Amino acid sequence: MKLLILVLLAYGMKLLELSFMENISWWWINGLGLAAFLWFEFFERMLGLDKRKDEMLHEKMRKERLKRDFKNNRK
Repeated sequence: MKLLILVLLAYGMKLLELSFMENISWWWINGLGLAAFLWFEFFERMLGLDKRKDEMLHEKMRKERLKRDFKNNRK
C-alpha cells in the first residue's frame, strides 16, 4: 500500500512540477507505477501475502465473535 501511495504522490508532484520532480523523467515515474502493478498483480500472489491477510482478518473476526458470544452466554 505504501508503494501505491508513493506512486500517486510521484505522479501528482510531476504533474504539478513541484520541487525536484520537474527534472525527473516520466520514465522513472512510469517505471515506479509498473513496479507497483507487478507487485500487486503477481508477486504478492506468488508469495501468498494476499491469502495471509485474508486469513488474519478471518481469525480476528472469529475471535471477536467468540468474545461477543461468550459475554452474551455468560449473562
